Amino acid sequence: MDKDFFYNLVKQRQSTRAYDIARMVDREIISRILEAARLAPSACNAQPWHFIVVDDPELKNKVADAASARLLGMNHFTKQAPVHIIVIEEKVNISSGIGGIVKDKHFAFLDIGIAASHICLAAEAEGLGSCILGWFAESKMKKLLNIPDNRRVVLDIVIGYPAQPLREKKRKPTEEVISYNTYT
Repeated sequence: MDKDFFYNLVKQRQSTRAYDIARMVDREIISRILEAARLAPSACNAQPWHFIVVDDPELKNKVADAASARLLGMNHFTKQAPVHIIVIEEKVNISSGIGGIVKDKHFAFLDIGIAASHICLAAEAEGLGSCILGWFAESKMKKLLNIPDNRRVVLDIVIGYPAQPLREKKRKPTEEVISYNTYT
């Protein structure tokens, strides 16, 4: 395995907010990306996720409308992306559920975060851009996509060919976010 490939992938991956509207994404590529998500680890192997791929242009535009707030300038770029992957929280298994109660952690959200990271890194490996959205009208998404009322829409991950240059990452200094053996 080429470790440099992985670290370069991580360095290159950014939240893409401009997409080449002329280029569609082949479903075979989306299948590979979702296989990476399906294989993601989860607490007690609960796999508390369901993915809905939205690539029909008319439906995709309605989903994009549900993900944007024009007045606030939020997610106005989402119609450019040819694919939306909607991530639904599914029920966890009994081990993960009990563990979550005992440890006061919502393991499903942690697991979905790991799967979302796999999606974004796999998209980057395929030469695609991605952006994880948590801002959307959940009730509109549920209605558009026939999602049951007892399920949560956790994320909308937009994917497409980027139409923006790679930006320099602005991150906190290493010594501010990493310590060894004690919190400093």
